[in-house]
Amino acid sequence: MHWWLAYVAIGALAGFIAGLLGIGGGAVIVPLLVFAFTAQGVPESNLLHLALATTMATIIFTSLSSARAHHSHGSVDWTMARIMMPGMLAGAFVAALIAGMVPTRPLAITFTALIFVAATQVVLDLRPKTTRALPGPAGVFAAASLIGAISSLLAVGGAFLTIPFLAWCNVPLRRAIGTAAANGFPIALAGTAAYVLQGWRVPGLPEGSLGYVYLPALALIAASSMLTAPAGAKLAHRMPVKKLRILLALILYALAIRLLVRLW
Repeated sequence: MHWWLAYVAIGALAGFIAGLLGIGGGAVIVPLLVFAFTAQGVPESNLLHLALATTMATIIFTSLSSARAHHSHGSVDWTMARIMMPGMLAGAFVAALIAGMVPTRPLAITFTALIFVAATQVVLDLRPKTTRALPGPAGVFAAASLIGAISSLLAVGGAFLTIPFLAWCNVPLRRAIGTAAANGFPIALAGTAAYVLQGWRVPGLPEGSLGYVYLPALALIAASSMLTAPAGAKLAHRMPVKKLRILLALILYALAIRLLVRLW
């Protein structure tokens, strides 16, 4: 039972941070799940794969909630979301399939490197210049595939890449944020399906796993994160943006380094 309490705490923390700092909880949930699974006795060869897959599955639910909220404010460009969906589905699915075959250490290095890039982007507030129009179908598919692939490897909804891409293509920021929220669903769905497929016959996974997705952790993390996100969002309006960005970057750096050290 104490493991279930740990998953509730992880979800509550991730939801609060997501609401406070405006990021998906994947970058926070994955390292914490690795630590929890380690204490639970999960074989090291399956630790990171199980954490990535379970976290990816939680985004299915959180992305639906987020997209619904943005849609109610009219900030989702559904035409743009549909155009980007095929590439995101393909990129997320293929990347998750590949990740399922990569040993833990190389996968941990890749995850840590991508987290460092994301954290640096946040703390420096890097934004592309809005100087061009949306590329043609091939360009959109390529960009969406890359976003889906990286998001699948990080177990995130892809907003930190989708929003800059759409802003670069002169999409207004509010609509870019809403559209990115909607695009989190196909990324999570395709990535989760691939992780389930890859882990279907892997031995040594804990009881209650569906492929690499650990269902008890999925249910409790998804539920508790959705409860605490509003509290984080409320507090965000009382704190300076610059301090929030620095806090976010420090959290991501620390968790990524600790994860790499643990899996090395």
